[in-house]
Amino acid sequence: MCGIVGYIGNSKASPILINGLLKLEYRGYDSAGIATIENNNISVLKNKGRVKEIQNMKEINYLESNIGIAHTRWATHGKPSRENAHPHLDNSKTFAVVHNGIIENHEELTTFLKNAGYNFLSETDTEVIPNLIHYYYSKEENNSKDRFVNAVRKAILDLKGSYAIEVLSSLESDRIIVARKDSPLVIGINGDEKYIASDIPAILEYTNNIYILNDGDLVEITNKAMTFYDENFKIIEKTPELITWDAKAADKNGYEDFMLKEIYEQPTSIRETIGTRLRPNEKCDFSEINISKEYLSGISRIYIVACGTAMYAGLASKAIFERLTSIPVEVDISSEFRYREPLIDENTLIIFISQSGETADTIAALKNAKAHGSKTIAVSNVIGSSITREADFTVYTHAGPEIAVASTKAYTSQITVLALLALHFAEILGSNEKELINNLKNEILELPSKASIVLENTELLKAFAKIIYNEKDLFFIGRGTDYAVSLEASLKLKEISYIHSEAYQSGELKHGPIALIEDDVTVVGFITDRRLVDKSVSNLQEVITRGAKTLLITNQDVSQDVFPNIVNIPKVNHLLSPILSVIPLQLLAYYVSKEKGLDVDKPRNLAKSVTVE
Repeated sequence: MCGIVGYIGNSKASPILINGLLKLEYRGYDSAGIATIENNNISVLKNKGRVKEIQNMKEINYLESNIGIAHTRWATHGKPSRENAHPHLDNSKTFAVVHNGIIENHEELTTFLKNAGYNFLSETDTEVIPNLIHYYYSKEENNSKDRFVNAVRKAILDLKGSYAIEVLSSLESDRIIVARKDSPLVIGINGDEKYIASDIPAILEYTNNIYILNDGDLVEITNKAMTFYDENFKIIEKTPELITWDAKAADKNGYEDFMLKEIYEQPTSIRETIGTRLRPNEKCDFSEINISKEYLSGISRIYIVACGTAMYAGLASKAIFERLTSIPVEVDISSEFRYREPLIDENTLIIFISQSGETADTIAALKNAKAHGSKTIAVSNVIGSSITREADFTVYTHAGPEIAVASTKAYTSQITVLALLALHFAEILGSNEKELINNLKNEILELPSKASIVLENTELLKAFAKIIYNEKDLFFIGRGTDYAVSLEASLKLKEISYIHSEAYQSGELKHGPIALIEDDVTVVGFITDRRLVDKSVSNLQEVITRGAKTLLITNQDVSQDVFPNIVNIPKVNHLLSPILSVIPLQLLAYYVSKEKGLDVDKPRNLAKSVTVE
């Protein structure tokens, strides 16, 4: 996730661009940059680090232009560096582009452009865009009044993936062209002043008249007018929305709380995490991990080590690793791992997960593993964090900054990247499970759209929250991967509603927990594995017989007559189902907490990053 800002009007652009970037820095903070047009040339200031690095450059004091674009970056392609920072220029240095999203076919486009004589200076996927625009601009008639917009349109038609872009050209210095697909972009207007941003908060102090762009929209912007085109490049009319948020709400992009915002960001965060690691009909790409078939064939065990929600993400991923690689997988809590003297050596591969990359227990466990000669992989959401510096290899999720203490989008992003890593290992090993691997790949690519469907189905959850918010105890049950989700769902409820809850394997009910079931106790069940439907239904009927009220999360055919409160989610292989089935329970925990009038984003006694043991 990155931040975009743009401006065209009668004022000096650079202070407006910097101000907008500072408001968006939570979306990315490994590098930043701005581009303006000074004396008929594009001037670019950019560097790795935070926005203040640009703000403190002496050159910024000499920028006088009233048109510009800007970007703060969360790296997906290429390490944080000046060369990889946005804006990016074409070879002629007459087009500048900033970009949010991932261009999935950038390698193919790079090859095409190199064959056409273009050179590349960065490691990013974005650099293909300004060069493509230049390529098509050079093919347009010199006197065409639509030369610029036609070139941008032809370029984006070549792009596969997600993008929100702003394009600036010294050849047509009176306009900015923007376009979006699967990445947000808005335009604010105040007379002749036009403000562009990936998030409304960046521009709300200048105007509350906001155009919210739809997927496929392309807009040509001057300080006198705007022309909107739809995905078919037909001119359309748009009406701005009047935004009435206060400053605090604006930071949340219109959501009441950061947690709710982050729950609804999951289709995007899952898509960003998949990124270019997985393309249709291709092998998974983890080029940053140098692990051979000989090594994987020789290891005795894989450990997944983490704390809290990250550990539950590991539990939810255990089954897919074992199913695809036939290597035993053990999931352990970081704070216990190093003190129990685990049987690890050079034949053990250990995956450490930490959203912040600063979790003290996990870092200590990682150091202990390295001392025993084990190969280590860090899974983190924060570039350059401690865990990433300690591990042999690092795999980044791309959930973007998570502000709420209770993790939501980081969890689903972690399971997504772990599933991809399991597929990668299977491909290295030459697994015979070709059909299963191909099916799982296709299903992973569908996860963002299916997550969006889950988020459309909230009314029952809101109603159920009103029924249970005063309860003292809840139970969550499931089998297999559904049990792993039960643990995370129980944790979410504890964290933000302060209701005591427990998670159990459904088959364990008869071995003690059923003694706690009585009239009006609430039991939440999960059924997403078709092999276990009958047994899981039977377990839920056992608690109903003893007076419990139930909520069922399922994608299987289950009778509404037996279970009146059913939240249906899209069908997906049970090895991937935790990514979708957890979302309704994140929402339930949120709605329960709101009913109780609690601080959802900052629950008592908890911190976002646990940096002490």
